[in-house]
Amino acid sequence: MKAKVYVTLKSGILDPQGKAVQHSLETIGYNAAMDVRQGKLFEVTLADGLSLDEAKKQVTEMAEKLLANPVMENFTVEVE
Repeated sequence: MKAKVYVTLKSGILDPQGKAVQHSLETIGYNAAMDVRQGKLFEVTLADGLSLDEAKKQVTEMAEKLLANPVMENFTVEVE
């Protein structure tokens, strides 16, 4: 079973890397990108035998404790 954890900066948190990417896009002619926010993707392979509910619970705990900074970041979990 695999899980994906998407981590993004909360609204209102400055994102200098996203701004740099947006500026670079404008420089090469992509003026339609009005705002760019960067984030992280974690792909986690889980041990066999976990139920879907237990897998989601464990991956959510991983995100809360290590993968995301809850002060500055939001996260979503998908289990496949």
